[in-house]
This record gives sequence, C-alpha cells and structure tokens, in this order.
Amino acid sequence: MLANSLKARSDRHRAPVFVVGCARSGTTLLYDTLLSGGGFALYLGESNIFNLLAPRFGDLGIRRNRKRMLEVWLGSRLFRVSGLDRGQIENKILANCMNAGDFLRIVMNEIAVQQGAWRWAANSPEEILYLPLIKETIPEALIIHVIRDGRDVALSLSQKRYIRPFPWRDREAPEGAAIYWEWIVDRGRAAGAKLGDDYTEVRFEELVNDPRGVLGRLSSFLGQELDHDLIQKNAIGSVARPNTSFNAESAAEFNPVGRWKRQLSAIRVTRIESLVGKTLAQLGYPLATSSGLNSDHPTVAWTRLIYRRFFELKVQLKNNPLLRALRPSLTAAQVDRIVLVDDDASAKIRPRWQTQDWKGTDSQSQGPAAPLLPH
Repeated sequence: MLANSLKARSDRHRAPVFVVGCARSGTTLLYDTLLSGGGFALYLGESNIFNLLAPRFGDLGIRRNRKRMLEVWLGSRLFRVSGLDRGQIENKILANCMNAGDFLRIVMNEIAVQQGAWRWAANSPEEILYLPLIKETIPEALIIHVIRDGRDVALSLSQKRYIRPFPWRDREAPEGAAIYWEWIVDRGRAAGAKLGDDYTEVRFEELVNDPRGVLGRLSSFLGQELDHDLIQKNAIGSVARPNTSFNAESAAEFNPVGRWKRQLSAIRVTRIESLVGKTLAQLGYPLATSSGLNSDHPTVAWTRLIYRRFFELKVQLKNNPLLRALRPSLTAAQVDRIVLVDDDASAKIRPRWQTQDWKGTDSQSQGPAAPLLPH
C-alpha cells in the first residue's frame, strides 16, 4: 500500500490534467498558461470527448460505436489540429478504446509522443459534469476547477448566448445564466470533494491579479514547476491575446475582473444576488446588495428550482440511451460548429515542438522531457 502511494506521488508530474469549470470562467486562460509553461502536449482545442462526442455514440466497447465516433472525430477540426496521422490513430482507437477515457488518452498520448512532451492536459469546461467518469476511466487524472465571480460569468454567458434557454425565449438573461453558473460550480465542487488531493480550485481573479502566486500553488499540485517568465515568453493562445466576448473594449480598457460593476444595472445586480448571493458569499465574493442574504422568498426559491431542474433534465436527456437512438446522427460539420479550436494558432506553434524552451525540463529526471509512453 505504501509502495503504491509513493509511486503515485512520483508519477504525479506525468499525470494528465483536466481544466474544468463553468464556461466563461477562464478555463482557456489557465489551460493555455499550462501549455505555455512547457512539458505539456500542445493542443489548442477543447477536447469535447466526455461532454459532446461520447454521449452520442453509446458503449464504445462495441466496435461499431467507436468506429462511428472515430469517423466523426477524424472529419472534424478536433483531428485536423492534432497533427496526427489518420492511419496510426485509427488503428489504435479501434484496437484499444473501450470508453471515453480510453479515446482521449490514446489521442493525447499520441500527440505527446509526437511532440516529445511528458504529459497532456484537456480543456472542455462542461467536462466538469463528468468528473466521476473521468476519474473512473483515467484514475491518475488531476482536476483543476477554475471559479470566477458569478456576476461576471453571467454577463459573459448572456452576451455570448452560450446557454440554450427555455424554448419560449430568444436568449438567456444574466439572471438565468447566474443560476447556471451556480449549478455548475455546485456540481463541480461536490464531485471534487470526493477526489482528495487530485482536485484543486483556482480563482480566476487571482490568476489575473497574482499569477505568480497561483502558479506557485499549481506547481506543487501538478508536481511540475510553472515558471511565470517562461510562460510569458512562450505566450500560447489566450496568454498572448485575451479570449473575451467584449470585443468593443480597447486594449487600454480591457479588464475582465469586476466587469459586472460597469455593465450590469443596479436592478439586475439585485436580482442576481437574490438568486445566487449565498454561493457568491461562500466563495468569498463580496455582495453589492443585501438581497443575497434574503434569498428565501418563495418566488426566488421557485425560480432557482425551475432552472436547476431544467439544467439537470437536459443532462439526463443528453445521456439517455433511448433518446440517443432517436436523435439524428451527429456529423463532423455539426461538431465543427460547436467546438472551440484555434486553427491559426495551432499552425503557428507547431515549430515550437522542437524547441527546448517549450519542452521544458522533466523535474523527476533533471533532463529534457522524456516521451510519454502509451498506456
């Protein structure tokens, strides 16, 4: 037992990392920060295996299902930015993939081996809803949950029309988006509480305002030094340019922290804090009103209940085998319309695969990064 524990600690610097959280919470910034630090396989896209592809294809232990899923993946941008050879990855998936975790592990291990990296990370915010399955199929995975002020998240989610609203609405208002944020955060923290030392949380505001402090804590969590100066030098993806939904802001005006104070009306802030104020306060975000401390009004409670049941129902329907059989087949074109992949940046960073600045140093071997061995 002790030997297994010691081995687990020694292997931590090679363990895959999942960066998760509510959409618009800064998961991409943290993910790109990790990639900029060296040692991680460079893949500028949200994997979308657990939350999008796998739920549509059923039991991947059945060869027909995994072949159908593989064909869709190979036809999408998710494959095109990977730099992998189709024949090689196709053979390995068809021979060795039994579940979503196997699929992602095989793909990312191949990318890491090709690049000479010793570990990989995945970035799909909504995979936070699948943490138990992730840990079941990739037991060594480390989870970083990025949490941002729900008022800023609600503003951004509404701006981006990220949440599919009730059928009778054109877009979700910030109030509904705030409940979605709270629901996601609650689900993530509940699952994370069962993961012990393999789970940690990062506040987006601290990542922006005190990156060295956050990187120091994450260095211990990941078993790998994250050098702030090297990250700024490499500056991959959103580290080099902000991933913002507020394109009207100039570079001088850009400040992603506390934007809600400038762009939400006082009435809207009061409504949002009446709905999710207790959670904001529990997470350490000061309230602007007293409404969050008096959120037991029947109308507030009913609104929260309806929204949270709606979000839960959508997840249940998404993973229901009967409804899966009735839905039209998912196509690569549909995947391309949904996923976030930085094609241009991926093409530009490929030459970095051969540079020692990006590869970094394997802290356990005190030498260049050793290739990741396939599982």
